Order: sequence, then structure tokens, then C-alpha cells
Amino acid sequence: MVTVFSSTLMTSKFPFKWRHYLPEIILICVRWYLRYPLSYRDLAEMMRERGLALVHTTIYRWVMAYAPEINKRCRKHLKTTNDSWKVDESYIKVKGKWKYLYRAIDKNGNTIDFLLCAKRNAKAATRFLKKALNRWHSVKPRVINTDKDKAYPKAIEDLIESGSLPESVKHRAVKYLNNLIEQDHRYVKRRIVASQHFREFWSAYRTISGYEAMNMIRKGQIKNVERGDIVEQINYINSLFGIAVSI
Repeated sequence: MVTVFSSTLMTSKFPFKWRHYLPEIILICVRWYLRYPLSYRDLAEMMRERGLALVHTTIYRWVMAYAPEINKRCRKHLKTTNDSWKVDESYIKVKGKWKYLYRAIDKNGNTIDFLLCAKRNAKAATRFLKKALNRWHSVKPRVINTDKDKAYPKAIEDLIESGSLPESVKHRAVKYLNNLIEQDHRYVKRRIVASQHFREFWSAYRTISGYEAMNMIRKGQIKNVERGDIVEQINYINSLFGIAVSI
């Protein structure tokens, strides 16, 4: 059985068409779920305190529809990252089995990209690095820091041979150099624990795309939206969907 999420029917001009709640209500639920370690049932209870009778499955459908959309729409507003990359993978449990979340940040802690994979091997590492290189806000790395996973040397070698990476790129496989990205994993992992893990691969991917987008916004990676300015961050997310709300 294939689950079809409503985002497939979403249009850029009318992203909330056929919804039975105000766009502001939908976005606040999606934004709170992605930013804070809350479960769907926590959010449903919080909404009931505010006089809104929502069931947790409704909020789930909203997150499935709008989390990847936030990620997609914010990408063109990202600041350019630098040429020192830190690459690592983290373990994510999906339907009781371990999957692998590849992530890359620069030396300042800015997110470059992510990729959820079923396997942890050279093919997956190559796919992730190629995806990160194709992001318009990223620059080709001068140095790539990884742990001592044997998949990375092979992936980097293949990308150099194909011309995707310059021959001058340096690969440093030193565990302690990646402390920054291991700390950055915590933002995503805390939310996954609160959600009690995932039951489907693609629902995991869609949710994590929202976690990563919210993390980038929180870290101040959006042009003209500063780190720590929560009001401006909220207004920015609303503006992505054409909602003029000033708090």
C-alpha cells in the first residue's frame, strides 16, 4: 500500500486549499512539532487547551505535507556555506530497524545537507556527497573531515575521478575533528526520541527534512533572519506560505 500525502496536490499559490483549519493554526502546529521535542499527542493536547479540538493524526498529516515544503521553500534563501566540511552519519530507527542519516555541516556549524539511507556503504556516501555538492548554497570543499568509516575514502576517490570534486581536496579521517557535527546531531535526535521513532521510511524522511529546515532557520542560516530572533524566524516561515503575520 502506497501512502499519498496531500503535499502532492499542493500548489505554490494555494498551499492550504481544502484544509479545514486556518493556515496560521496549521503552521503553528507544524512549526512547534519540528522545533521542539513534542509528540503529536502533546500538540493535540496543547491545542485543546486553546479551544481547538484536534486529533493527533490530523497534525501528523499536516507535518507530512508541510515539513518537506518548508525545507524546499527555504533553500533558496540560505547563506553560502564555507569550504571546510564535516561529514558524519547517525543511526535512526525506522520500523524497528536501523537506518543511516548522513549529514554535513561546515566549520561554523552551518548545515550543508542531509540524506536518509537504508544502508551504510560507499554507494550511500557517494550519493550523499554528490547531493550536497549540488546544493546551490554550498561551495566545493577544500577539506572534508570524516570519521574512520572505510566508505568515505572510496566515495571521495570516485567523486574526484568523475570531476565532481577537485583533485586538491583534502580528506582528514580523524574522529575528534568531527565533534562539532556529533553535537549538531543532537537537535535531530532529541526530536526523534520525542516522536517515539518512525514507522515508515518516507514519513521519516519527510519529517527529518522539516527538522533540518527548522534547524537551519534556528541557526541563522537564512539571509536577513538572525540567529536567536524567534519573532523574525516565525514571520519568515509564515512568509514562505504568503501569510503576513507579525507577532
